[in-house]
Amino acid sequence: MSRSYRPRTVAALAATALAAAVPVLGAGAASATPGGGCQSAMVQYRIVGADGNVVGADWTSQGGFHQWDTAPGSVEVRLAAGQSVAEGCKYPVSLAEYTTEGPDWETSGRQTLADKATVYLTAADIAGADDAQRTWQRLTVKSPDCYGQIDLYGDDVTYDGGTGEGHGPAPYRPDNVATPYHLIAAWNGGDKPCAPGTPDSPTPTPSEPSSTPTEPTTPATPADSAPPAEPTTPKSAETPPTSADVPPLQSAPPAEPSPDDSSPPLAETGSSAPVGPIAGAAALVVVIGAAGMFAARRSHRS
Repeated sequence: MSRSYRPRTVAALAATALAAAVPVLGAGAASATPGGGCQSAMVQYRIVGADGNVVGADWTSQGGFHQWDTAPGSVEVRLAAGQSVAEGCKYPVSLAEYTTEGPDWETSGRQTLADKATVYLTAADIAGADDAQRTWQRLTVKSPDCYGQIDLYGDDVTYDGGTGEGHGPAPYRPDNVATPYHLIAAWNGGDKPCAPGTPDSPTPTPSEPSSTPTEPTTPATPADSAPPAEPTTPKSAETPPTSADVPPLQSAPPAEPSPDDSSPPLAETGSSAPVGPIAGAAALVVVIGAAGMFAARRSHRS
């Protein structure tokens, strides 16, 4: 009876080790992502003049493209009333000024970033009942003195055509590059071309070419081959979409509290768990158990 009992005991041990190993091996597939309570939020803005007085309508979320009489150099922003914003949530809002090739979106052509400002709205910037005495975050850029576009948008990316983190493509109407993204509102205007057009006027030496006016007329023929001007013709009269609903700042999720080394948890899930060593130990137990069973059977037969 003792001989038949030994194999059964060893087999039971092996089965127990195998059963313990299976859930440990499966634990590597589970992972938990810390949940964030930050949702999109609605931004309101108003234009403020150099004297500190509101220009035009007071707080609004109205989007779209607007023609300016006077360029909006300063814009105050806040979060609309009645919103619930979780602790630690931030909403970047930027104001960017571009020089352009024309006074509206259709004729803006190539845009060059001239100035940019960014603020971060939080729960402290939600409108309430006592707003008359409150101060609001303000974005200020220099006012263009030529054709330009000013964009108010809901992120902190610099859309200047640069590469690398924090940069994005500059707006370019001919190729329908409708940046910035998360555009809240935009203003266009100006009554004269910008200085970058003057590099073409370093031809103060027209006196010399004027001696041979016929030759400049010949290059005028390739200028007639202005099919490159056709790509600049906008294919649609629509301006880029706008929305005052902006996303929260994209940041790394908060780190979960790390377990105390002195009292390690009973089980751990995710890629950080020591699945390899535990699974190897469990497999070793199974092999030893199987070897014991084999030895016991040989002993029983003999």
